[in-house]
Amino acid sequence: MSAPAQLRSSTVSDVVRRAAATFGDRVAVRFADREWTYAELDAAVSRAAAHLLGAGLERGARVAAYGKNSDAYLIAFLACARAGLVHVPLNYNLTGPELDYLVSQSGSTLVLADPALADNLKDLEHQPDSVMLLRDGPDSLVDVARDGDVPPIDVEVTDSDIAQLLYTSGTTSKPKGAIMSHRALVHEYVSCVIALDLHADDAPLHVMPLYHSAQMHVFVLPGLVVGQTNTILETPEPGDVLRRLSSDGHHSFFAAPTLWVAMANHPSFEGLSFEGLAKAYYGASIMPGPVLAKWQAAAPSVGFYNCFGQSEIAPLATVLRPEEHADRPDSAGRTILFVDARVVDGSGQDVPPGELGEIVYRSPQLCDGYWDKPEATAEAFAGGWFHSGDLVRRDEQGYITVVDRIKDVINTGGVLVAAREIEDALYSHDDVAQVAVVGTPDEKWVEKVTAYVVRRPDASVDADALIAHARKSLAGFKIPKEIHFIDDLPRNASGKILKRDLRESAG
Repeated sequence: MSAPAQLRSSTVSDVVRRAAATFGDRVAVRFADREWTYAELDAAVSRAAAHLLGAGLERGARVAAYGKNSDAYLIAFLACARAGLVHVPLNYNLTGPELDYLVSQSGSTLVLADPALADNLKDLEHQPDSVMLLRDGPDSLVDVARDGDVPPIDVEVTDSDIAQLLYTSGTTSKPKGAIMSHRALVHEYVSCVIALDLHADDAPLHVMPLYHSAQMHVFVLPGLVVGQTNTILETPEPGDVLRRLSSDGHHSFFAAPTLWVAMANHPSFEGLSFEGLAKAYYGASIMPGPVLAKWQAAAPSVGFYNCFGQSEIAPLATVLRPEEHADRPDSAGRTILFVDARVVDGSGQDVPPGELGEIVYRSPQLCDGYWDKPEATAEAFAGGWFHSGDLVRRDEQGYITVVDRIKDVINTGGVLVAAREIEDALYSHDDVAQVAVVGTPDEKWVEKVTAYVVRRPDASVDADALIAHARKSLAGFKIPKEIHFIDDLPRNASGKILKRDLRESAG
């Protein structure tokens, strides 16, 4: 007879409990003027869990979180995990029908909201049973969690239970809720600690949205595993982040490429020193090569890590380490500890090294499918592997190079063109601050290469000059047939450019 499941499981809540037992009085989290030791954080999580259960929620109920970064947001996620509730992170920029869809599709009965966002919930067609404030109020979750007796939580939670419904970014279609178990997340935390060289003295600065899997599950939670002191900012302002990285003693930092681009273009960038920064992580979307080179020149002692994956794998799948950047600057690295991968053609057969194919995964980090979407689940896991939708090349040593999302490859005149290659060529022009390339409908070419460009401040480069610049490094069929200058690229709060919006605009 086997041992009971709870004796062999390890949950997200257990991660915090063990950290409290090990690191005790060490500061775990700083936000604004508040800080929590590991022991205080663990106690706060239990108080918040008891408060949620006391509101009538039962094991397995979905609880949506609708707030910006804060200590309260982190405590809410951990409290849901301890109470056996399913956490549903919501993009805090969403309103109206998009917000209504996530609340309704997830079946969330309670929404935890920042006070500044709570009014957005009043006009939803599908109203949750109740709304509770995350912070900034006497009855808010963080206020309840701060003081008082630490109650026992009499709910059995095992690692096969659902910890989170992690909605995909929805850049090409309606978001799907990836069903993330405790087992998937805890396996991924271990992978992150090893692949990203996380240590207790890293003192990381966290600025990307906690509702997004990269910041929460690649950095904050793995940071708690090893005893880091985690500083959380509500939202990033490029100049403020640069100042903090230069002077506040943070040794590690993660950001989406859009923020790395904004910081590199900031007026204060050239005058700052980043000698204290040891580890710099980027991911969530493609980093422009010229921008990475600019950062490496400004901070030669900093080790850069390219982190690649997607929500459904919790979300880290491969890493390119600092010592590997020199030989393979365009690579996304190799698979991490708990991830197996293949590169396959349209029929599911392995392609030879160096040839294009879709990367597919097997891993205990993977989601259990998509919430209430059996057809999408069956399609994603066809053939016994998870189909990522990412078009890559893998060399004989196992290093992958991401060419594009399969849906972002442009079919122009019957020839497939990767948008990323064209974007890198345009990014290398001094007057270009941001660029996105998409395929738009064309009677002659099927799809024409169309570029959307944001100029640097005071720049006046025109389309003819950019096309001439692109011709220096691109074949003729890859040259944009249209270039549109816009004030900013549409993107979600995690930094991903919404190419769907650009295509719809062109259409």
